[in-house]
Amino acid sequence: MAERMIETNGVELCAESFGVAGATPILMIMGATASMAWWPDEMMQRLADAGRFVVRYDHRDTGRSTTYPPGMTPYSIDDLADDALAVMDGFGLARAHLVGMSLGGLLGQVLALRNPNRVLSLTLIASEMFGDPGLDVPPMAPAILAHFAGAGSTDWSDEAAVTAFQVELARLTAGSGRAFEENRARDLAIREFRRSPSPLSRLNHATLDGAAEWFGRTSGIAAPLLVIHGTEDPVVPFGHGQALVAAVPGARLIALQGAGHELHPADFDTIVAAIASHTR
Repeated sequence: MAERMIETNGVELCAESFGVAGATPILMIMGATASMAWWPDEMMQRLADAGRFVVRYDHRDTGRSTTYPPGMTPYSIDDLADDALAVMDGFGLARAHLVGMSLGGLLGQVLALRNPNRVLSLTLIASEMFGDPGLDVPPMAPAILAHFAGAGSTDWSDEAAVTAFQVELARLTAGSGRAFEENRARDLAIREFRRSPSPLSRLNHATLDGAAEWFGRTSGIAAPLLVIHGTEDPVVPFGHGQALVAAVPGARLIALQGAGHELHPADFDTIVAAIASHTR
């Protein structure tokens, strides 16, 4: 496991791989404001041990990838989708299985529609339809919205302050059916802070737009679709996962009872087994 930089259209993307090149390829696409570090090392290694070549990478404005000043977002959803393809190209992957979480799942949908020849299958974790879900689903929990609204009062140059902000966010996004692991959340927040030249820039993702051509066309996805969703997700409520499965013929849903918007160690067995089976 070693980080490498991939250059594309004047942008540098930091990526790393697990497993043996030439094995069944999986590209992991993380959600908004989160770098590849949010894909747990243990989960990546377990997928590699299952015979997969697993690649993860930092989005723009996260980790060691190209970072812009806070408040500046000179890229779109289309550009982030292009970044995913550039990472695949950087590893010599003509096609890959895509696993996306939250915003990463939205990017996976765009790619499956726009570049179907590059997508072997699609797994969406804690994600929502890129379009109207067609169901009466609740919005993001007010406590999480309030937490982000308070981001302006955080000193984003101070490791302790940013760590506290991230740990509290992890607490708010966890499900009641999982023991909250504060030390694990703190270690990840510190790792994230130390990998980023501008931690506040991650919030540039809040103003993302684009890919209008593909909005509302999720039902046209031809790649085999697996949806994994926590029943207590306060960020992207469980109804969104149900809507995805209802929209795409042949899609399967794995409900993580009591889980929130998280990748919790208690669910690693289920998630790894499901992805390994789906990508077989």
